[in-house]
Amino acid sequence: MLKRVFLLSIPLLAYSLWQLWSISSFGHKDTGERADCAIILGAAAYHTKPSPVFEERIKHAIKLYEQGRVGKLIFTGGFGTKAAFAESEVARAYAIKAGIPQEDILLETTSLTTQENLTEAKKIMTQHGLTDSLIVSDPWHLKRACSIAADKDIQTSPSTTQTSLYKSLGAKSKFLFREFYNLHIYYLTGN
Repeated sequence: MLKRVFLLSIPLLAYSLWQLWSISSFGHKDTGERADCAIILGAAAYHTKPSPVFEERIKHAIKLYEQGRVGKLIFTGGFGTKAAFAESEVARAYAIKAGIPQEDILLETTSLTTQENLTEAKKIMTQHGLTDSLIVSDPWHLKRACSIAADKDIQTSPSTTQTSLYKSLGAKSKFLFREFYNLHIYYLTGN
């Protein structure tokens, strides 16, 4: 019996290791492509300040715009619990302060999850005639985000933050295993 359990666990372990490697390697690539817009996935904001993780996503999007790789920034993220400002509103204010023209910033204020971020971003893209995008997030988040985008017929490529604040092995591992779980929940349920 123990031998059977062991033999059955080998393929599961191999699959899990492969998926963890795939999630990590997928998110650490940026091909340098250009697109009509960048979709910046929301993260926590504290009143008028983005969280450190969200700030790095915003900075990366600003860099893409300044390099001419995108013409528009789509900030996503709604209102957190008892928040006076939506995450996307906080991001817009940050980008304007950094010199991004207001007319090149688009946002939605209702989404609370990655799937909702991308659903709302797709609506904005359609409304503004934008055909392709770069998704901006942390490295370990991008495989799931791009999978969701593909299922929503959003033409996209990943563009990872180069300065993720998940620096310690513990923080990286926690994010990676959380994304492993969330990716498989998405594969199984579509949510």
